[in-house]
Amino acid sequence: MTELLKLEKIGHTAVITFNNPPAHTWTAQSLARLRDMVITLNEDRDIYALVITGDGEKFFSAGADLKVFADGDKQTAAEMAEVFGQAFETLSAFRGVSIAAINGYAMGGGLEVALACDIRLAEQQAVMALPEASVGLLPCAGGTQNLALYVGEGWAKRMILCGERVTAQQALSIGLVEQVVNQGTVKTAALALAEKVAKQSPVAVTACKQLIQKNRAMPISLALPAERKAFIELFDSEDQQEGVQAFLEKRKPVWKNK
Repeated sequence: MTELLKLEKIGHTAVITFNNPPAHTWTAQSLARLRDMVITLNEDRDIYALVITGDGEKFFSAGADLKVFADGDKQTAAEMAEVFGQAFETLSAFRGVSIAAINGYAMGGGLEVALACDIRLAEQQAVMALPEASVGLLPCAGGTQNLALYVGEGWAKRMILCGERVTAQQALSIGLVEQVVNQGTVKTAALALAEKVAKQSPVAVTACKQLIQKNRAMPISLALPAERKAFIELFDSEDQQEGVQAFLEKRKPVWKNK
């Protein structure tokens, strides 16, 4: 089970690689493992960023294996939907910065896991889609909600209701990904971005991320006071003191993530 997801740590960055060839489809076991990995990484104060990617050159992830739903059993569907939700919502709430390094096809639940990340990078040959309605299903792991947040309702409906696939360049133009890179280079690009994260105070990053994501559910009239409150609360952290002192002393800060 562990080998379905490979974990490595590079500096302050954790890398999770999908390892269920040929298409890196999700199973109940791998989804539970992803959830548990992120929970554990949240407790590792030395980890500031998380990169997720697929092994090989063709697939990031093709989502769920439809064979799981072949018998039409509603209990199986309920269990899979629940574990999908647990895994991807836990990923979305990761205290650091999560980066999806899309190295190939990202279909269905494969795109939904990328949507649960903070930032998405894609190789130029990547293709993305939420094709569930073509087999009588729907994206149940955040797809109907998160896609519209990034690309707007119109493109979300094109991709979900019309089954339209998008190339990496199209994804960039509609705001689905933030960067397109050459084939075979997305993991390197994601790690370089994660290095930029490591230069920021991890305590401040966590607070900023939580505030940014408040706009999904909270009106700005409530979010603005919360922003000011979070600013003041940073003064209880060692990182705030270190950051200011390092600036005044013209040196690089040494973060403690507390």
